[in-house]
Amino acid sequence: MSKSPKVILLSQVPLPFSKIGSWTTLYNNYLEKDHKIDYIVCPKSDKKYDSVKYSYTNFTFWHKIQRKFLKKKNLEYFQALDKFINPGEKYIIQIVDNYGMVKPLKNYLISKGIDKQCYIQFFYHGYPPYDYSDSMQNFYDIIDEIILLTNDSYIEHKKKINVLSNYISILPNGIDTKKFSKISSSEKTKLKAELGFKDKKVFVWCSQDRPKKGLHVILDVWRRIYSSQKNIVLLVIGCNPRETMDGVIFLGKIPNDELPKYYQISDCYLFPTLCQEGFGLSLIEALHCGNYCIASALGGVPEVLQYGKYGKLIENPHFISEWGQAVNDFLEGKFETPEVPNDLYSSEKWNTKMNDIIETAKIRMQNNSAK
Repeated sequence: MSKSPKVILLSQVPLPFSKIGSWTTLYNNYLEKDHKIDYIVCPKSDKKYDSVKYSYTNFTFWHKIQRKFLKKKNLEYFQALDKFINPGEKYIIQIVDNYGMVKPLKNYLISKGIDKQCYIQFFYHGYPPYDYSDSMQNFYDIIDEIILLTNDSYIEHKKKINVLSNYISILPNGIDTKKFSKISSSEKTKLKAELGFKDKKVFVWCSQDRPKKGLHVILDVWRRIYSSQKNIVLLVIGCNPRETMDGVIFLGKIPNDELPKYYQISDCYLFPTLCQEGFGLSLIEALHCGNYCIASALGGVPEVLQYGKYGKLIENPHFISEWGQAVNDFLEGKFETPEVPNDLYSSEKWNTKMNDIIETAKIRMQNNSAK
């Protein structure tokens, strides 16, 4: 009987990863529980997961020269990968969002004579397919399976990719629902008072400070609304402080462990993305903490909010008037904050689904070997 395929994760960042990041947080949760990863290839990390074996990348001056003049990329990863590769075994190799890794990896596997023994899983956290071209089509030919965040993303791939011969799986993001959870009304009132927001309707925006995240849209809305609504406050998390603005508090970058309390005191979460978001992890964090969510109807967001069941979708997010109307409707009590199932987009469900995806790939490889 042939050996079960080994699973190798190629990570462009050290794992565990100390900074905030959606997919690294997912893997952190996963690798601390019952997982099926055997090996990790990544830059050197300060800590390790005891349940996996590591091979660290070492980016040398020689790698830099080869990358610049010979256009050979990711050689440091393949040298580290050599430590684990055994010609007599099969491997499932996971890549997360690193499109540039795929073709060099395939060439490496061919050079080793083991490409037929390997199954490449590509985890894509965007929404639309990569822009179509002959080289991009080659990318879709190379990978064996692409794992998407939403069914709507799959529909977009079907529309825009002429030949999509890969296996497809859907793996929505997941969060720690014990950490991001709703508190009682009395606890919320007390925590609001402790943080200086007693009797205020609290709104939160939390993201990286880039134009496509839409903070400028919300600040414009706030200038118009705050003049007549003095019992509200907007907490801005994740961006550097700006000019003092009435009714707005810039909290800067907050450690991930401190985020829940700000979601828990908040009444409404604003997600004004101006791009085709793959999922919106902060949306479900805020949702589980008891927020009503107002979000752009772009990318995977409508599916995440179940097309309006779990929040208000702004169909034209570039129009300030639509955001202003939605915020006013919320303040007037026209929206009811939904009850959210405890296991909706939970990390436990993500872990189980990940294990299922890996096991299914192993069965495919075993079946193909038997032919």
